[in-house]
Amino acid sequence: EAKEHVKVKRESKTLATITFQNFFNLFEKKCGMTGTALTEEKEFREIYGMDVVEIPTNVPVQRIDHQDAVYKTKKEKLAAIVEAVEEAHAKGQPVLVGTITIEASEELSRLLTRHGIKHKVLNAKFHELEAEIVADAGIHGAVTIATNMAGRGTDIKLDEESRAAGGLKIIGTERHESRRIDNQLRGRSGRQGDPGESKFYISLEDDLMRLFGSERLIKMFNAMGVPEGQEIEHKMLTNAIESAQKKIENNNFGIRKNVLEYDRVMSEQREIIYEERLRVLNGESMRDFIYKMITDITENCVDISINDDAEVDEWNFNELNTLLLPTIPLQPVTPERVVKPKKNSLKQQLKEEAVKLYENKEAEFPNAETIREIERVILLKVIDRKWNDHIDDMEQLRQGIGLQAYGQRDPLVEYKMSGYAMFDEMTQNIKEETVRMLFRVKVEQKVEREQVAKVTGTNKDDSVAKAPAKRSSDKIYPNDPCPCGSGKKYKQCCGRKK
Repeated sequence: EAKEHVKVKRESKTLATITFQNFFNLFEKKCGMTGTALTEEKEFREIYGMDVVEIPTNVPVQRIDHQDAVYKTKKEKLAAIVEAVEEAHAKGQPVLVGTITIEASEELSRLLTRHGIKHKVLNAKFHELEAEIVADAGIHGAVTIATNMAGRGTDIKLDEESRAAGGLKIIGTERHESRRIDNQLRGRSGRQGDPGESKFYISLEDDLMRLFGSERLIKMFNAMGVPEGQEIEHKMLTNAIESAQKKIENNNFGIRKNVLEYDRVMSEQREIIYEERLRVLNGESMRDFIYKMITDITENCVDISINDDAEVDEWNFNELNTLLLPTIPLQPVTPERVVKPKKNSLKQQLKEEAVKLYENKEAEFPNAETIREIERVILLKVIDRKWNDHIDDMEQLRQGIGLQAYGQRDPLVEYKMSGYAMFDEMTQNIKEETVRMLFRVKVEQKVEREQVAKVTGTNKDDSVAKAPAKRSSDKIYPNDPCPCGSGKKYKQCCGRKK
């Protein structure tokens, strides 16, 4: 806001928050269909309690999935890809080259242009052309470069010449972190029994290989004297790639599961608060709930101020009055007012006095439903305000809780403990504020429930000039006929008077 020279507003406030996983789990029935769910079977079962069932294809798959071709360097790999594209293009076979990034797709495009191979690039930059490019990707002699995100799930129709040339050839320029994405790329070829083939080209300099111990492999292949440009095929390499992908998939699953564990704390609290709000919104009588609040607050104040085994002369009446009277406006508690010198008897006495005081407040209203509606209005306002503050506080706690790991403590356990303590404090504050407001309420106008948590557009700038005012009727120009019906021009009639 400061950079754009508009009025700097306060930080936006979160009204509600939920993770996708918990949101989906709110639905009683869940189902879905995708061609690549099998590799994520564990996650579906653990988080959503759903099984993955593999449905056989309508027509047997004729696509040939070749072994990965591995090269020492990225330069050798790109040269091999260009050579493979050239070879397929020469016999009229359509080629779809899949890249991970937009940069990689543009780099490959430059290489193909240099070799004089006509091609189209699909990288989510040209949205209006994408459908057209994908539709033409199965025509014989077509060469298409696409990122993994662009045009996926699209049916690429082959013409007869393409089928005769061996169908759509898929070339993957490197393995993705997730096997699902690789399968999606492969799945663009060989649909509905069409012929096709797929092959991934990998170099030991790719991110996936670089991050998962390929230095050792490079040294080993150098020692073996593998010449430049030579394709390396080795079972150990294929296994290394698969295990690297599985490691990353497990790591990503762990991150998502961790987010879910943190949100589970908020989810339990959310259910309690929303259930309470729903009772208020449905117009239920909150009378018993308010009375329980009053007795709970009274008991709590006595427990904080007075020890179980203390004698009457040791009781701290000052502390008791300081805690209790701002919320429930009773007569100040003094030794003279104590009927029985027992802590439980004092609790009972003060609870009875507080309940009687509230009954007197109810009697001030001729209609019992009026006070019931006031209870609902106040309770809804207080719950919404305190819950919004609590969401912000929990977000602040979440951001800093990772530091607990330095003290050899589990951040998740500490987050749960602090979160529950903060929730207890919030519910206590809701009780106190509701009771305090109810004891001091006076009706001066019609009572209606309203939405407290109003959606805030924090970027809205009031300082910007408002839209120009519009005329209610058409403008009359000086030479127009006068609307009074005199037959004269406006400037010579009514317009002159103005």
